[in-house]
Amino acid sequence: MKDEEIVSVNEIRKKITESIGRLVLYIVIFVVIEALVNNFLFPYLESLRLNLVSTSVSGIGIASYAPYVNILLSLLFGYFIIQAFVSVVYWNLRLKYDHSIAASMRSVFRLIGIGALVAAIAGAVAGGASGVALGGFIGIVVGFASQQVLGQALDGLFILLSRPFKIKDHISVTGDEGIVEEITTLFTYVQKQDGTVAIIPNNLVIGNKVYLYPKQTQTATQTKGTNQ
Repeated sequence: MKDEEIVSVNEIRKKITESIGRLVLYIVIFVVIEALVNNFLFPYLESLRLNLVSTSVSGIGIASYAPYVNILLSLLFGYFIIQAFVSVVYWNLRLKYDHSIAASMRSVFRLIGIGALVAAIAGAVAGGASGVALGGFIGIVVGFASQQVLGQALDGLFILLSRPFKIKDHISVTGDEGIVEEITTLFTYVQKQDGTVAIIPNNLVIGNKVYLYPKQTQTATQTKGTNQ
């Protein structure tokens, strides 16, 4: 069953419990694997290397590979933890809002989480004050790179929350008149009388005047489009 098809409060609460369980499980598994790798695996491999007869790789310490392994583990489990966290956010919002609003918030939190993960890992790799500076710099770069997308997503979220219009309403915005077919995080889809669909960025919807036509006009337009 798709997420948008789940409307029962009991089912939503069940999904919340499952999401929290996954979140806790991923965190515990990550901590355990990190402890095993750094406290047992690498020391064991290092001692095994020292006991080898061959000295062809004696100058290369096994521990020197630890940062790369930790980065890979952090990226892998960080992604799973972010996915579980945004799932918790989504299902908690579903108790009060519909799928479109909750899905929009999920996308925003996922984008923020991935940016924070990349900045945190970059800062940890550099270490010390330079690590903090590098993490902050990467955070700024990610912020600027995603500024337009994030701003557009927030505009879409504002439209979904304030509801100046809804799906199946007859509107006119940025010179495009028609029936609202879908409202997503980034775009509003308006079907025009000739059957074409205008995909309008939500920041343009927020920044322009929106004309909302009465129901009878909407019905007449739909009938006219059908007759054509």
